[in-house]
Amino acid sequence: MRKASVVRKTNETDINADINIDGSGAYDVKTGIGFLDHMLEQLSRHSLMDITLRCNGDLHIDGHHTTEDCGIALGAAFKQALGDLKGITRYAHAYIPMDETLTRAAIDISGRPFLVWNVTFPTEKIGSMDTELFEEFFRAFAFAAGLTLHVENIYGRNSHHIIESAYKALARALRGAATVDSRLAGVVPSTKGTLG
Repeated sequence: MRKASVVRKTNETDINADINIDGSGAYDVKTGIGFLDHMLEQLSRHSLMDITLRCNGDLHIDGHHTTEDCGIALGAAFKQALGDLKGITRYAHAYIPMDETLTRAAIDISGRPFLVWNVTFPTEKIGSMDTELFEEFFRAFAFAAGLTLHVENIYGRNSHHIIESAYKALARALRGAATVDSRLAGVVPSTKGTLG
């Protein structure tokens, strides 16, 4: 089982994150931001990764540090759990429809972090959460995990549907890219012999 635990403690957040890549999609998430919890639950369920996350953040200021640092902690745990990257599929993508919305995520577990974020929202908030914070989460996760990640909302009108389809697309792309291919047993999926 590919598992990892990460503890991240700063003056802004105190986070404990556990990931099991080869799980069943079980989750236990408490960040202090209800909508972020809902999105991380989607990430877990649709990637089939087990995620346990506890964050005590400076929400008396705003949700920025909590959102970004949860992305960093989960990305670091994902990278650690992947180990030496031998045998992984490496590339994957997913298109996720949600009512009027369609969003695409494409991933390369490359060791070269990059984010392309082509997602805009018709509203500034979903519940109490600022929609601009979602890009911060995706960037933090991608950079900590060592992913090249492209996320694009192709169309949609409802902010909730747009971001939920983005998290689900990320989840399904992670699930595909992290899958071990028996034909690649013991091999890093690169002609260089290494990723990064």
